[in-house]
Amino acid sequence: MIDALFGSKTRVKLLHLFLNNPGKAFYVREITRLIDEQINSVRRELSNMLDVGIITSDSADNKLYYEVNQRYEYYVPFRAIFADERIETATTGAASSWHDSIASLPGIRLAIMAGVLVKGSSSSVDLLLVGDIPGAKLKSVIKQIEKLESRELNYSVLSYDEFYYRLSVRDKFITETLSGKYAVLTDPDNILKS
Repeated sequence: MIDALFGSKTRVKLLHLFLNNPGKAFYVREITRLIDEQINSVRRELSNMLDVGIITSDSADNKLYYEVNQRYEYYVPFRAIFADERIETATTGAASSWHDSIASLPGIRLAIMAGVLVKGSSSSVDLLLVGDIPGAKLKSVIKQIEKLESRELNYSVLSYDEFYYRLSVRDKFITETLSGKYAVLTDPDNILKS
């Protein structure tokens, strides 16, 4: 039934392979062995999937490697369909739970959500955190968020002084992040309003 819905048995097998192995790259011959399909149909479907953006490619050791694009707009819904294990989606309760975890980090002065976490955002960073935040606590919270979101996140941590300086000189990274779509998770000192 899924074959009919997605138009190709090979495409379904490829989606299943990639979405069950986020962060892992495969080369063409390896893929053909793993999904037991002809190399020409695999190449054709890989090309289609690259055009859509659900996978990316990179060259290393004279081989072209393919992996799932975790920043693809529909990555989470596709992963929910094709992943072997049950994927917990970030429901409002779970999302507000991790929002609270970010806001309660010791030393946090500003937390901005963008990128894949904000619909319509084209930012390269998903979380921008400002303050003197303990590394171990931060890693724990980021790991929790990544599990809830079913994807790796790009995040940046800046001290307050560095952020304020980069904001005052109109640093490209800060300007691009704040000129696009974003959501403020916490700003107890009203840093962005000053």
